[in-house]
Amino acid sequence: MTRRKMMGIFIFCSCIGGFFVYAYLLMLSEWSPIVLQLSVLMIAGGILGVISWIGYMMATTKSSPSSILPDDK
Repeated sequence: MTRRKMMGIFIFCSCIGGFFVYAYLLMLSEWSPIVLQLSVLMIAGGILGVISWIGYMMATTKSSPSSILPDDK
């Protein structure tokens, strides 16, 4: 097998294993409240991070001359 295919299989199996570990921690362990709080915190942080990155890019990107419409007079 090629290295790329082996890496794909590894990533696939790791994600499935990670899901089962997360499900165990969330449903069956005593760490359930902390795992839930950290999950919500990461989701909120990710969403707000993407929105802040979009705002930063809008604030720092210079407009190109081609985006300015000429007057037709």
